[in-house]
Amino acid sequence: MPNLLAVPNVSEGGEQDTIQAIGTAFAESPGVRLLDVHSDSSHQRSVYTLAGEPGMLANALLAGARLVAERVDIRDGRGVHPHVGALDVTPIVYLDGTRRGAACAEALVVADRIGHELNIPVFLYGPLAGGRTRAQLRRGGAEGLGARVASGDCLPDFGPARVHPSAGAALVAARPPLVAFNLQLASPATLQDAQRIAALVRDGGSEGLPGVRAIGVALVAHSDGRNPIAQVSTNVEDPATVALATVVDAVAQYATVASAELVGLTPQVAMIGFPAELPMPGFDPAKHVIENVLGES
Repeated sequence: MPNLLAVPNVSEGGEQDTIQAIGTAFAESPGVRLLDVHSDSSHQRSVYTLAGEPGMLANALLAGARLVAERVDIRDGRGVHPHVGALDVTPIVYLDGTRRGAACAEALVVADRIGHELNIPVFLYGPLAGGRTRAQLRRGGAEGLGARVASGDCLPDFGPARVHPSAGAALVAARPPLVAFNLQLASPATLQDAQRIAALVRDGGSEGLPGVRAIGVALVAHSDGRNPIAQVSTNVEDPATVALATVVDAVAQYATVASAELVGLTPQVAMIGFPAELPMPGFDPAKHVIENVLGES
């Protein structure tokens, strides 16, 4: 039975050959399974979910990271999602407190190997870094992070003290499950509407939900850029406290929600009370609820 999950986020969402090749590289190591791949060309992001035993995930993640560094170049612009690297974030996920130590150890091994074997600077975030957040590291993008590294204001935990010219930097953490969850707003909602709503509902906003990170983005609906779709993109960091239904209700106070989107997998507790009438294309509880996929209750 797999003990840990890893959820590497790669800054490539459109080139299907590259996305598939990276998934194959992640999955080739013994004892590791590729559970899900979610790609989005507007966000220019692919989220892979892997499962494996402690000590096995590091090899898989390094193999995938090596291919990412070879094939993904962040210098050409990488969509609407904040990022600082080609392999942007790599959290090791523990499903209960008994596996926290194993996840922390695996995360440190992964960070060390990416830094020293691939010469990509690695920054820890979350509890391994005293609570430092992804948002703090992503401020100003790869260019801003590179300037802070060059000035000595922010040095990597592993690897060279410079941002890689094409692969940027990698962010690594150990954490419990969170849910990446997006809500598409019905027309005539605009990007500005999505940004305003995100500012209201995110943790720290005037209507803020605890542990919810949110941004407003515009998705490209047509190749010529016409009729973009306004989206509130969220990370729900404590789904046992804030269910996805609560996020839907908070956003729906300010705009009509047309559909929902789950990025990767979710713990079962996050789905409690989810509105059955809200479309969530592609969602299959057998494939996208962690406990169902892993056979753990």
